[in-house]
Amino acid sequence: MTQHGVVVVPEDTVVGVAVGRHFSFPPPRTGDSCKMLAGHIDLSATMIGSWLDSMKASSPRHKLVAPRVAAAGDDVEHHDDWMEKHPSALDEFETLAAAASGKQIVMFLDYDGTLSPIVEDPDSAIMTDEMRDAVRAVAEQFPTAIVSGRGRDKVFNFVRLAELYYAGSHGMDIQGPTAYSNHHHTPNKEEEDQTRSVLCQPASEFLPMIGEVHDLLVPKMASIPGAMVENNKFCLSVHFRCVDEKKWGALADQVRSVLRDYPRLRLTQGRKVLEIRPAIKWDKGRALEFLLGALGFSDRDDVFPIYIGDDRTDEDAFKVLRNRGQGAGILVTRFPKETLASFSLREPAEVKDFLRKLVMYKS
Repeated sequence: MTQHGVVVVPEDTVVGVAVGRHFSFPPPRTGDSCKMLAGHIDLSATMIGSWLDSMKASSPRHKLVAPRVAAAGDDVEHHDDWMEKHPSALDEFETLAAAASGKQIVMFLDYDGTLSPIVEDPDSAIMTDEMRDAVRAVAEQFPTAIVSGRGRDKVFNFVRLAELYYAGSHGMDIQGPTAYSNHHHTPNKEEEDQTRSVLCQPASEFLPMIGEVHDLLVPKMASIPGAMVENNKFCLSVHFRCVDEKKWGALADQVRSVLRDYPRLRLTQGRKVLEIRPAIKWDKGRALEFLLGALGFSDRDDVFPIYIGDDRTDEDAFKVLRNRGQGAGILVTRFPKETLASFSLREPAEVKDFLRKLVMYKS
């Protein structure tokens, strides 16, 4: 039976691995899977339509408010229709729990807007101690990864949990845990060394190019008040959250003018940010596939991946889950918008509540 995009199997019919505290964590597997997944250079990756219109569309202003306080008429109908298609993961927790019954949950979490609020200064996106405790508790129960557009080192410094997987630069820089969670078996030295060696960097050859573009963009963005260039190692982020909307078009033109000399880089966007990435077939969805393979779950039907994210870049991971017919994507948003996620949460505080509820369910 299918409910809200996930397959629900009656509990007494599921035969799977042991879950929770009794799960014996397999040592991650390395090899050529990273390069195989990356595929060939994709030089045709472009945005469709007006950049300015697309930038505005990625930054909606209408909140996804509750029906009792929503505007009358079409707004209420739009809200109700969207929530019917993407119900709250908290309200529908039992549906998720039934779908995951007897299966090994693997948790994937975006950072900005998911574990921390979106803030004007990207360097101030600090997660609360309560959220860190919730993520730590999840990692004690399930293999857990942070998948972020941030540089891997930067997001690690925000989260500060050594037992997690970290996939930075939209999954182009993946490192395994350097500490074992409570639910892991006691590792020997060979397994510890193998865990630390789990690394996927499909865009290493682009590092000099990324550095060149960064150095070109910084002085150009200095002329636009509020613009900021963030170096995430394998990609660059041009933040325009603090830029007057009248300047957005000029900002996009400046960025595109630099990239004309770098056809092997592509320009995409998220929430009030332009992303410059190597034009390879790699994204958060590919990172999810790589990590499932590294954990030994590629060809197993007794695994239930859960991916929680808030941005357009997370849609690639939601798409992978839908194509696999496994797990559930959860979009964090206050705005009705197109998504491949099956469920929704309104804000990081609800993400924290969902993580705590999941831990209590499996305890």
